Amino acid sequence: MDETHDSKLRSWVEVDEDSDFPIQNIPFGIYRPKGGGGLHVATAIGDYVLDLAYLDDAGLFNGTEVEGTEVFHEPTLNAFMSMGRKAWKEARLVISRLLRQEAFSGDLGDNNDLKNMALISMNEVEMQLPVDIGDYTDFYSSKEHATNVGKMFRPDGEPLLPNWLHLPVAYHGRASSVVLSGTDIVRPKGQTKTPDESAPSFGNSVRLDFELEMGVFIGAGNSLGEAISVNTAEEHVFGLALVNDWSARDIQTWEYQPLGPFLAKNFATSISPWIITLEALEPFRCSSPKQDPKPLEYLRNTKDSTFDINLGIYLKTENMDSDQLISSSNYNYLYWNMNQQIAHHTITGCNLRTGDLLASGTISGPDKDNRGSMLELSWLWTETIKLSNGDERKSLDDGDTVTLRGWCQGDGYRIGFGDCTGTIQPPN
Repeated sequence: MDETHDSKLRSWVEVDEDSDFPIQNIPFGIYRPKGGGGLHVATAIGDYVLDLAYLDDAGLFNGTEVEGTEVFHEPTLNAFMSMGRKAWKEARLVISRLLRQEAFSGDLGDNNDLKNMALISMNEVEMQLPVDIGDYTDFYSSKEHATNVGKMFRPDGEPLLPNWLHLPVAYHGRASSVVLSGTDIVRPKGQTKTPDESAPSFGNSVRLDFELEMGVFIGAGNSLGEAISVNTAEEHVFGLALVNDWSARDIQTWEYQPLGPFLAKNFATSISPWIITLEALEPFRCSSPKQDPKPLEYLRNTKDSTFDINLGIYLKTENMDSDQLISSSNYNYLYWNMNQQIAHHTITGCNLRTGDLLASGTISGPDKDNRGSMLELSWLWTETIKLSNGDERKSLDDGDTVTLRGWCQGDGYRIGFGDCTGTIQPPN
């Protein structure tokens, strides 16, 4: 850890104690002014975005690898992400020093013209998809989630399939339908077939679900034919964001054998707008669950490779004034951590590229109120979720809004991810 992690740091920008974006965070995202204008790279501090392109124009990144590259003028983070960890850490340090209380009379704090241009209220901006995502892989890395699903669908057999404890199971998803938080989710149509029907039928999905996940964004990739070591995998990770991999469970039930999810997952995947770097998460590093049997050599970590990130699922129906927490979990429940996911993904020589998204799969915990999907919370649609206003749900209705939230709790501050939200709309 370095000076940017000091829990005593405070900014000259006013930041509430429960804000997702204290000076210790320094996330990266893309914004556009509501009044119009270009897309720029920004960070968040309290209730403001700080435009990094204006700071770069003022020469405040001189002496770093960012100098002269104009990566903060790009409409996505990809160019900056491709520069590697040294450039990311240098930029983070510059931003941290500019925002500290003691720097108020420094390069940014006493330059009113620059400050008025670069520091903008979040109410006056529109966040944009932060990354041009080339490929998207969705893992299945929560032992509790996989066990719950196995118990529901194979009640007379072993919950986990024979390979599950030996490798991080995954499938390739659909990058074109990854959308920014706040984008409405249109209920999909497709083929379904219930056990008592002789033939499939076509219609609207009636078992629409959310999945609480965390996404890992690849910064610097690897060459085709060269695997990434489990112990160097983090050098390739730019940061994390919340992911809701919406699922049409009735479509999935009919289509998934033998090749797995297809249309049940390809209609939308929501991500939060800010990418939280591994540097911001470093104080919250922790160990993964004990793995038994011991993984093969290429999957064995020699250091702690996950983080203590609190996660919450909030539901708001059209009849509710505010959302309600319906489940809570933690990123460190995952059996297979991100380093192992990357090592396994590339062991064949598969090349990861800047902007690739690796989602964790549904993150469930040991208790009933730690389940990360409606499928589990309703236990295969047999139990009703009762909300505070009297509404009941087994799956999502049109008009329902699901919000995912994540945060690490520090001493007097929290590192948050911002909301990942979507509202279900009726089918076109």
